[in-house]
Amino acid sequence: MAQSSQLFHLLRITRVFVKHGLDEFVVTLHLFRPYRFVLKLLPWRWGSGRYEASRGVRLTKALEELGPVFVKFGQVLSTRPDLLPEDIAAELAKLQDQVTPFSGEQARSLVAEAYGNAIDEHFASFISEPIAAASVAQVHLAELKDGTEVVVKVLRPGIQPVIERDLSLLYTLAKLAEEYWDQGPRLRPTEIVAEFDKTIHDELDLRREAANAGQLRANFENSEIVYIPKVYWDHTRQTVMVMERIHGIPIRNVDALKSAGIDMRQLAHNGVEIFFTQAFRDGFFHADMHPGNIFVTKEGQYQAVDFGIVGTLSDLDKRYLAENFLAFFNRDYRAVADAHLRAGWVPADTPAEEFEAAIRTVCEPIFAKPINEISFGRFIMQLFQVARRFEMPIQPQLVLLQKTLLNIEGLGRQLYPELDLWQTAKPYLEKWMKMQVGPEAFIDELKKEVPKWSRMLPRMPALAHDMISKLSAADLSNRNQVAEIEKLRQEIARGQRRQFVGFVGTISLLSAFMMAALDGYAPTMIYGAPLISWLLGGLGVLLLVFAWPDTQ
Repeated sequence: MAQSSQLFHLLRITRVFVKHGLDEFVVTLHLFRPYRFVLKLLPWRWGSGRYEASRGVRLTKALEELGPVFVKFGQVLSTRPDLLPEDIAAELAKLQDQVTPFSGEQARSLVAEAYGNAIDEHFASFISEPIAAASVAQVHLAELKDGTEVVVKVLRPGIQPVIERDLSLLYTLAKLAEEYWDQGPRLRPTEIVAEFDKTIHDELDLRREAANAGQLRANFENSEIVYIPKVYWDHTRQTVMVMERIHGIPIRNVDALKSAGIDMRQLAHNGVEIFFTQAFRDGFFHADMHPGNIFVTKEGQYQAVDFGIVGTLSDLDKRYLAENFLAFFNRDYRAVADAHLRAGWVPADTPAEEFEAAIRTVCEPIFAKPINEISFGRFIMQLFQVARRFEMPIQPQLVLLQKTLLNIEGLGRQLYPELDLWQTAKPYLEKWMKMQVGPEAFIDELKKEVPKWSRMLPRMPALAHDMISKLSAADLSNRNQVAEIEKLRQEIARGQRRQFVGFVGTISLLSAFMMAALDGYAPTMIYGAPLISWLLGGLGVLLLVFAWPDTQ
């Protein structure tokens, strides 16, 4: 029965695709080619072979007709422009979750079910008419018992089985495409569906979105340029999330922003700063920053909502991106190639000169444009496309970042067309790189290592004693073995001395650095600070030289 149901839905998908002139997609599904020709023979379909709209537009209309889960899939697919033709990726990015809301009474019932008691026990008022409805959830206005205005996000009833059914269909379509489509192995549709599977299942637990909001709020606590609404955890469940209501101007309403007297240039620059701060300072960023999710106060402060999709960056990711951006600023394509090789994201035997030439071919045309038209997001996308030719595996977190950067760029230039992202971003990245590789980074690394050494040193005598005891207890049958034990005992003792001296030397060097920094900040704070700094530094170097292991 399940197989016949799936076959029926697959035939429906084929019918919708053919209806919108997407025969090229149907042909890839080998089993449904005959059905395509049957549809073409129907008299009322004659003359429908010519379509004025582009294939990207026709694909978005087909997904909208297939339902909200397919719309959501199209949105996720739009974040993979490294795998899709540019015209299709651009149209899919325009997909919006515009679905019919479920009834307010049903929403009230679902909230009460999640709480296990009457809705009036939690809210002084709950407005049944939703203010927004999407494929997975919808949002209502409410008021807590203490009068606090909040928004309540409620999962759609029965959404789980619908998602599982449509995911099963998508996996089937992906497997057929991989088997019968010549582009299947390169585009890896099964991997894309698996990525969507994870994304949409994450959205089915609203506590995860609430946790994302909490993390972002903590990262930007007391920020003057961005505000993250508060989550009310006492009223949040897996299927219900309650968050502080915000009052702001939708950022897409440029006329209202100007009427409020907001400095559009500063607003655009603040958006870029928020993005780079999330990515490089925190390594945790809001990955769904389209205009519908951003509002602005009359004072010009950003307000963000909808935290279902976030991205994370490791230290390696951040270093890779910063090196590539700065090398790109300076048109140093060899540095871009070297950054990829150091990160291990292209095979170690990749010819650096060949990789550099491929990157130059892609990047040089970008510099032919006016500086305020150059796109960071497109640079990353093209960089990924080049790297894929050299067998670089896709990094999902970087693809999310690239999609977010495209959103930020488009939004910033909508607010202020003359926005120069280079002027805003380059000083930030240079400062960040200096912190990673300069003296400050060295001192920070020492601070991290000192506690490890301090914990290890007290244990060394016991470890040494334990090792010697075990060796002494062994069955030693001749004097040579006894001599070896004694030699080992002496080596351990020397090692302990070296470690202690090295530890003291390191502390001396660290103190010298801190004394020099203190003197630079407030020269009169400590009399003779430069001399003390030099003495401590010299002592530290001498002790570290003494502590260096013998080469004999």
